[in-house]
Amino acid sequence: MLRILKVTLPVLFLLSALPVTGQKDIYLSNRFEQLSEDHKVLAIIPFFTHLDLDEELSPPERKRLEEKEGYAVQNALETYFGRGKKRKKFSVTFQNTEDTNAILIRNDITYANIDRFTIKELASLLQVDGIISGNLDVNILLSDGVPSNDFSFLDYILGDANYGRIGIKISDGQTGKLLWKYEQEISRKSGKNTEDLIDKMMKKAARKFPYDKESRRAL
Repeated sequence: MLRILKVTLPVLFLLSALPVTGQKDIYLSNRFEQLSEDHKVLAIIPFFTHLDLDEELSPPERKRLEEKEGYAVQNALETYFGRGKKRKKFSVTFQNTEDTNAILIRNDITYANIDRFTIKELASLLQVDGIISGNLDVNILLSDGVPSNDFSFLDYILGDANYGRIGIKISDGQTGKLLWKYEQEISRKSGKNTEDLIDKMMKKAARKFPYDKESRRAL
């Protein structure tokens, strides 16, 4: 036991001395206050997903899985904002994603073609003031959970096992301008699945989330 401590403690000390790399980035438009002044409702649309899995997939299967991951992020964000509303009270409300998706489908907008529409077009169609969208680039099926095999203590400390990157964007519905963006690399420490990842991400960004009433007063 003493021998293990002699080996482990210097390692921990060394790791604590390592510089923290910029694994997450937050952008806020300098026109945010002007463009979001009258915002009341935001819609969350499915995220655009790119899968880079080790296994060979047929094009239809790849598209199916990418769609599954894209909707999983949409649902996870709705879950987070639903919880957050009870705790903090945001300055906007969030359109129910079932309503969002139903309106899109009624207008022949699917996961396969939604990227052909502009933010302004989507916001007008959904009758919202802004759109929450984003990109997910991963080499695992995050909605199924991060792999638990080959786990090591150093992997957890270092956050190793890079699974990809996620970017969350909020755009103004009237102008289409980008208002806020939050990007983060995905590792073992990011979360055990999609919902856990989004929950941890948004909690870290809570003080910089512009629609949080407390954060808004500080802008």
